[in-house]
Amino acid sequence: MTMELRKNFKYALVVPTSMGIRLTPANGQPVYSSDTFMMQATSAETNVASISSYLGLPVKVLTNFVAESPIAQFIKNNLASRHMDYEGPDKPQGDPWGYRHQFNIADSGYGTRGPRVHNDRAGEVGRALDASDFDLQRIFGQEGAQIVHISGLVAALSEQSSQFCLEVARAAKQHDTRISFDLNHRASFWEGREQELRGIFTEIAKISDILIGNEEDFQLCLGVEGPEAGGQDIAETIDNFQEMIRRVKQAFPDTTVFANTLREVVNVHEHMWGAILLAGDQWHVVEPRSIAILDRIGGGDGFVGGLLYGILKGWESEQWVQFGWATGAMATTFLTDYAQPIDEDQVWAIWKGQARVKR
Repeated sequence: MTMELRKNFKYALVVPTSMGIRLTPANGQPVYSSDTFMMQATSAETNVASISSYLGLPVKVLTNFVAESPIAQFIKNNLASRHMDYEGPDKPQGDPWGYRHQFNIADSGYGTRGPRVHNDRAGEVGRALDASDFDLQRIFGQEGAQIVHISGLVAALSEQSSQFCLEVARAAKQHDTRISFDLNHRASFWEGREQELRGIFTEIAKISDILIGNEEDFQLCLGVEGPEAGGQDIAETIDNFQEMIRRVKQAFPDTTVFANTLREVVNVHEHMWGAILLAGDQWHVVEPRSIAILDRIGGGDGFVGGLLYGILKGWESEQWVQFGWATGAMATTFLTDYAQPIDEDQVWAIWKGQARVKR
């Protein structure tokens, strides 16, 4: 299967997002015992978009910035270095307790000690995302985009960001832009808003062409009944995922692509990594195989990025999941949260297990 995409476009991929900063201790050490940290600009949605931008496709980021903030300038510089256009208002910080970019404070773990992540999102400027700050008619009508990728992380930040994502999806649909929706359920974001968010997520899902999530995402975000809990056998686990996806497809018949990753943690540095894709009526399963991990954060986003890149390139669906598996595996070899492929051959070598030196 291939997917028909809009032909006249300025951007292959548009991503609405809330940008933040990740602070990571050196040498796999825990946060509480460290005094030296690496700072990087990050968001799940730009992690996804990095696969396309590094491989030469035009990408645009829709986000808010904090006016006159050195962190905002750091983020803008980073997006430019990733070959991404960006658009969005500079919101005045207000008093010292006003807007700021979120902080993600996370170690990488080591051996049998798993990573720990602390999200500090107080005052996050992305919670103020507002469709009225963006000319969606120009972005999707005049400039044009082949795919817009929306994440449940942004859609659940606040009532305002929820409406923003819904209006972005509606504008994209109006102008024949394909919609990718990664559900990304977070219980702390949903607390007290379950009914409201279920309605918004369901409306976005109904007009989405691509749905991404795990069994918990589909149940908690969309209310689709989950399968019976499986055993330890990987074949049984895959059968249960496929059963879930069939139910989601029945509930959302206009969606044509469903995807999720499979991960089994052996230890911090070794994971069993796989993926499942339903494209039209075609199933593609990559049974989990061992990959080496430097930093696991961003692996799932890397998978989505590779999947969307394959769709944008007009490949057959079997190649979408293979390339996505490889870019997801690749992302875990970087200290940034996103993979930085130099060319397609580098990614396909990962898929083929060819790690020999290239001279």
